[in-house]
Amino acid sequence: MATYVLIPGAGGSAWYWHRLVPELRERGHDVVAVELPARDDSAGLAEYADAVVDAIGDRGDLVLVAQSMAGFTAPMVCEMVSVDMLVLLNAMVPKPGESPGDWWSVTGHAQARAEQAARDGRALADDPDRLDAFFHDVPADVRDEALARDEPGQSGTPFKRPWPLRAWPDVPTRVLQGRDDRFFPVDFQRRIAEDRLGITPDEMPGGHLVALSRPQELAERLESYRTEQLDGR
Repeated sequence: MATYVLIPGAGGSAWYWHRLVPELRERGHDVVAVELPARDDSAGLAEYADAVVDAIGDRGDLVLVAQSMAGFTAPMVCEMVSVDMLVLLNAMVPKPGESPGDWWSVTGHAQARAEQAARDGRALADDPDRLDAFFHDVPADVRDEALARDEPGQSGTPFKRPWPLRAWPDVPTRVLQGRDDRFFPVDFQRRIAEDRLGITPDEMPGGHLVALSRPQELAERLESYRTEQLDGR
């Protein structure tokens, strides 16, 4: 039995994982869906990492799954506790000394997103709240539930300070990307992961919020990674 530790992106809500959690538990695993102090202006990346470690407690056999902005937090956790595998899911990939706030311009995210929208025949101006970018493939009832919830909020504090690690942690790392992601286009993510980690991302159907849109397929993919890791030991 493994312990899947699910770390959300901006907004920090454990609810994001609510469709994936039962899929993993049905496969016999412990699951920790982490709630981050996203609204707390006193909390930065270090406090986010502490929150993950506190949620883990004394559990072992850890598989960390990091969504979006959690790509900055999860590697820090890997330096604090023993982790068997890290899976970056539609995630930001930092480099030493880079803050989450700088990541967007350094990586050329805005241009990549605009170019993908043009290829798709979409106009970004038609989606000012990014609802289509995030929810285009999420079932309508799940989308409605998400939008009916309190606005999660995200403090700007974690975006201000440089990522503190000097190198990527010595932990087996997989990069999984939704090929239909409109916020982090797959070509953009492939370039970043290959340049910064030397890893070519695996792809699966789904957009940026793939844990909401395709939880069963995601669980199967995560389980295949875990099995491959065990077989390779």
